[in-house]
Order: sequence, then structure tokens, then C-alpha cells
Amino acid sequence: MTTIEIKVPSDNEEGTTMKIQKWLKAIGDVVTKDEPLVEIETDKVTMEIEAPADGVLTEITCQIGVDVDAGAIIGALSTAQTGSEIAKDEAPISDVDLSAPAANPEGAPLNEVPSNVGLSPSVRRFVAQNNIDISGISGSGRGGRLTLADVKSCLSHMRANPMPSNPVEPKLDLAQGDQIIPHSSMRLAIAKHMTHSVATAPHVTAVFELDFTSIMAHRAVHKAEFAAKGVKLTYTAYFIMACVEAMKAVPTVNSRWHDDRLQVFGDVNIGIGTSLGSAGLVVPVVKQAQAKSLFGIAQNLQDLTSRARDNKLKPSDVKGGTFTISNHGVSGSLVASPIIINQPQSAILGIGKLEKRVVVKTLDGQDVIAVKPMAFVSLTIDHRVLDGHQTNMWLSRFVDVLENWPDSNV
Repeated sequence: MTTIEIKVPSDNEEGTTMKIQKWLKAIGDVVTKDEPLVEIETDKVTMEIEAPADGVLTEITCQIGVDVDAGAIIGALSTAQTGSEIAKDEAPISDVDLSAPAANPEGAPLNEVPSNVGLSPSVRRFVAQNNIDISGISGSGRGGRLTLADVKSCLSHMRANPMPSNPVEPKLDLAQGDQIIPHSSMRLAIAKHMTHSVATAPHVTAVFELDFTSIMAHRAVHKAEFAAKGVKLTYTAYFIMACVEAMKAVPTVNSRWHDDRLQVFGDVNIGIGTSLGSAGLVVPVVKQAQAKSLFGIAQNLQDLTSRARDNKLKPSDVKGGTFTISNHGVSGSLVASPIIINQPQSAILGIGKLEKRVVVKTLDGQDVIAVKPMAFVSLTIDHRVLDGHQTNMWLSRFVDVLENWPDSNV
């Protein structure tokens, strides 16, 4: 019999918070290689961990809701057993010292476990010996049955996260109709990240106007051609290409501040803020945008945003961004300020709502009033890195590229 450990991927960014969201298999289930076993929620994505080989799931060491680190062992499978050969209640589990004192309050009596709760003798004995309250434990066995692995994992968690002897419940002033909504891991991570960014970087925002006439005309001509190849041509693809050109004019926008130096990146890796509704948002990254054509960007973008909304992103999809675009106008806002910088980046681009507006244009040397498809675009910068002159130069080039498409040397 060969036992293979099931581990949390180790390619997450340092400091990433991860939590077990759902086990898709129970102890004793037969699994095939690359079959999803467990869902892990990080502060950026929900991902599936797949079976490393064909076999039978023999061990679950981390239960739903438990925080885990990159590289942590969360279970094991056997490559030589079948489901009928495994006594699920007796499944071994690591990292629990049975000789250590139980995590019950001093002097508390052992839990009395009634004989009719459907527990095996070994589980009943372990619960009684360690004074474990089983009312809040989710069973991983068939039909939700508690296994020995479940209660041992609970005991490990209790010892790692001891409760104060006299916990004080916070008093909430609730009125009729009020709701209490627990924060998700993603929402807590967003809150922490945004607070850190505002506290770290002095934010300054500049706003320009953008006339969409040229890119709308170009898109109208080419969107059928792209669609024939299975790719949707969106305005965001144009924005990314214009960002690449603007970086050539002001490379320091594509940078990271360090206390003793400025790191200016060679690759332009552009993150796209993608809303997940009330669940929060994620920022998948188009890598090396400077090396891609409009079609290549549109294709990459379609793949990333589609998988983002289906919770299919991998940790590598949201890593390595050097600049971010927030297309907040899709939900109706004209201007958002400041759009909080995605630390440790130095700037973030905001795209407002596209709408027809009456504007004054110069035609053959004469001022004329025209109705044009317009939007406000903003660049929020870290004022430690960039000044107003650089900010306006970047936005000027960005707008020029889009308003003179495709005659802007892109």
C-alpha cells in the first residue's frame, strides 16, 4: 500500500490567507487522478485541489473552515485500497498528540455522549476522553457521519486556537429587521488590503475625458472577425494596449516603491478588476501585455474574466500584476475618486461610464458643437512615486492613442 499526501499548493503569494471551504469527497471514496477533492478559498480566488493519483481517500486532517498555509498537508489517499477495505472510523490522522492534556476548561466534566448518536465506539471513546463538543462538527463520512478523523481534527484546532476561559460576547444594538452577515475570507482580505494601501500611499487622482469615436469605429469593423475565431473584442482590450503605449511615455507608472529604491518593471502585467457581485472582486492579470497583439490581449482577457466569474482562476492568474484597470463605469459611475491603488503597485486606471455628451470640437479651425461617445478616465497615483506632471503625461498619451486609433503608432 502506498500513501500519498494531499497538500495545499505552494505557489501562492506570501501572506495569502487560505481556508478549507468544502470537501468534495469523503473518507473511503474512490478517486481518480486529477479529480477535484477539496475547495480552498483564498483572499483572491476559490480553487480546487485535485487528486495526485488514483486511489482511495483515507485521511482528512483539516476540516471545513480551518485556515491552512501553503504546502500544508490536509489529507492523504491510498493507492492500494478500495473503499470497502477502509474502516473510515479508524482512519489515521497526523499532528494530534493523544498524550497531551485535553483542551477543556479546568475542572469541566467529560462530555457524556449518548449511545444513540450513531458514533462508532472509537469515536465515542475519543470524544469522552477529550471533552469535545461534537454539536458543531461537520462529519466527512457518508451521510455526514462523524469519523475519528473529524473529531481529532477538531481537537487539533481547539488546541491551536484556545478560547479564553470567560469569553465576552460583544453587545450588538440590533433593531427589528437588522441582519448579521459574517465576513467572508475574501471580504476580510479586501478590507485589509484597501486599508493598508490608503495608510501606505498618498493617493492623488487626475481626470481626463476620452472620446470613444475612433475605437468604436475600429471595433465595429473587426468584432465579427474576432468572433469568428471565438473571441469577443471588448473595449478593455483597447485600454490595455493604450496602457502599454502610455507606459513607454512614462515608464515609472509601471513600478513599485521600495524604501531605498524604485523598481521599474520591464513587463507590463495589467490586472483587470472583475466584480463577483456581493462576494467581492478579483484581479486576474494579463501577463506581458507589451508582447501581445490586440487579438492576443482580447483572447487572454476573455479566458481570464470567464474563469473569474466561474470561480475557476488559479493562484498564478492573479499574481504578478504591475498595474491595474478598474472599469467602474460598467456599473454606472461617471467618476470614482480615489480608486484605491492595488498595492504594491504605483498607480491604477479608472474608466467611467460611456455616454453620449455634447462637446465642443475644433473642425477645420472652427469650433463646432457635436454629440460624442465620451467617458471620464482617471489615473490615481502613489505620490511618493509620481508627480502631477508625470500623471498628466501618462493620461495624455493614453487618451491620444485611443482617440487616434489606429493611426497612433500602436
